[in-house]
Amino acid sequence: MAHPAGESDSDALRFDFNRRLKLEFHGSSVTSDAGLLAYRELDDALGLANIAEQHLVDGRTGRNGRHDLVGMLRQSVFGRLAGYEDVNDADRMARDPAMRWIVGGKAVERDAASTSQMGRFETEWLANDDNLAALTDLSGQWIDHVHGHRSPRSIVLDIDSSVSPTHGDQEGSAYNGHFACTCYHPLFVFNQFGDLERSALRPGNVHSADGWKDVLEPVVARYRERYLRRYFRADAAFANPEVYEFLEAEDYKYTIRLPANRILQERIGYLLKRPVGRPPITVRRYYASFSYQAASWTMPRRVVAKVEWHPGELYPRVGFIVTNLSRPSERVVAFYNKRGTCEQWIKEGKNAIKWTRLSCCSFAANAVRLQLHALAYNLANFMRTLALPEAVAQWSLTSLREKLVKIGAKVVRHARYAVFQMAEVSVPRELFEKILRLIDGLRRRPAPA
Repeated sequence: MAHPAGESDSDALRFDFNRRLKLEFHGSSVTSDAGLLAYRELDDALGLANIAEQHLVDGRTGRNGRHDLVGMLRQSVFGRLAGYEDVNDADRMARDPAMRWIVGGKAVERDAASTSQMGRFETEWLANDDNLAALTDLSGQWIDHVHGHRSPRSIVLDIDSSVSPTHGDQEGSAYNGHFACTCYHPLFVFNQFGDLERSALRPGNVHSADGWKDVLEPVVARYRERYLRRYFRADAAFANPEVYEFLEAEDYKYTIRLPANRILQERIGYLLKRPVGRPPITVRRYYASFSYQAASWTMPRRVVAKVEWHPGELYPRVGFIVTNLSRPSERVVAFYNKRGTCEQWIKEGKNAIKWTRLSCCSFAANAVRLQLHALAYNLANFMRTLALPEAVAQWSLTSLREKLVKIGAKVVRHARYAVFQMAEVSVPRELFEKILRLIDGLRRRPAPA
């Protein structure tokens, strides 16, 4: 029979190299993810789970369900925050004391949902059309709620695609020549705070801009009635007159990389001649701005060119940007170059949240998992942008997981309390207290009587 505190009936394990060392196992009273409790506090302060509860529908018809839908959603999202990217670890996490308190309800005294329960939750209940649509919209609803704490005066949208390698016979999986692998080809839209506004899973062999309107239009619609300055950035895959016309109709200022062609090269021919004399040891940059109308365009548009001569290189590096900004050319290029942060956020999603782990057979189930990863990513980013003290404000999501989430703790149960005795390694008590104080400042206080 198992020991009530989780200790094995057998004697402690000993080491021959030093007999003073003993190993005891207390699985039910020790956790390696105690820092998740700070994220649970942030979830409660922002009311994120309440928003999810209003839009997701529980597909169960019986009356003996131990775990409600919101608790299972928390188990999915928080598990991904801790680095458990699918349901393989659900049985172990179901017994973890931190996860049980995060899920709440009956899980506090018993266990959270098992692997089989979580598998049905993610691949059946959430994969139906209504729940998948609600789950896809949920990231945007969370962000709208969080904007109440930020009050942004402008919104900058960055769109980009990425690769999620696949293995085996997975629905929608296909070979992509650009990435040179069999994969899915998801599409992402971020804002300037690093929040993932919307994402969509796509088959692996589609063009980078395929389905751009289905992903971008719902985001644009959310901001349509708000008094904000609106901006948009994208790479050359989205250099499409339909994209320009859509953005112009929605009053967005945009910078989009434009593929080079002979006519564009001729317009800046005077900048492509190698300068006379000994080249300097620094990079020389030249800019040009001119009006251009491609055959497929209904009107001329402004194009900004940048030419860079690098030491030791025979030919210059040339780039073109189509834009409706009226800023000087240097500032247009500088604004476009900030699009690189979008690529960094995608890397964080891959490395810290592991959103490339889409291992189900059906396309719908993998689409659900991508959205669950998106929610985990946004919750982590909310922590970074809203609740980190200045001393650690630049931590990446990977650093947050390894230093804040992965805090070991011993759990001591009393009659009225459960005490998590936290290890002080990367995050000492003073820093954790500051985080909780910042989270508390996000709570909506009742108006004075």
